Amino acid sequence: MSVSDPRAALAGLATDRGDSLAALSAMLGRNAAYLQQFVRRGTPRVLAERDRRVLAAYFGVAETVLGAVERPSAFRLPRIDIAASAGPGALVDGEIVLGTDMIDPALARRLGLREGQAAIIRVRGDSMAPGLLDGDHIVVDTADRRPGARGGVFVVRIDAAMMVKRVVPGADGLMVSSDNPAAAAVPAGAVDVVGRVVWQMREPR
Repeated sequence: MSVSDPRAALAGLATDRGDSLAALSAMLGRNAAYLQQFVRRGTPRVLAERDRRVLAAYFGVAETVLGAVERPSAFRLPRIDIAASAGPGALVDGEIVLGTDMIDPALARRLGLREGQAAIIRVRGDSMAPGLLDGDHIVVDTADRRPGARGGVFVVRIDAAMMVKRVVPGADGLMVSSDNPAAAAVPAGAVDVVGRVVWQMREPR
């Protein structure tokens, strides 16, 4: 039985068990021709998730045998050795990958993250308090570098300084500010957006 071909797999399972495709279709609450059309004509192209789950349980096989895509057990993100300053800015000589951290794949999908286009960076300073505190780790989507009309929290470079700030588009370019009114002024300079902050991780305090 070829696991790579769910139609052949289903036909083989039914034959081995002595079940007709019509009977299996009825078990699913479908019309009698449902699975026959799937096996012989490729219609539907893939089984509905519920149907696949029921059939896999009935035959005692993994859903991947019937066409489910095997999802990774974790979504991997590089942990970058840069403290994105929430203060006046950290000078950056290079970006060093310290290792790899993992988040739940469902969370990664909800955040719209893609492999190779996100990273984890540590926050330093309190100019974005109370939203972001010193020592927080943030997930940065490096594919999202264009603030919308309402803006958002982004990691940016201003000249050689890396920092996390609130960024809003304005008539004369990007406006960069801190959330903490007591923070020092944001340094002047060209703003290079590194990516949007889409998640934060904080240890209990």
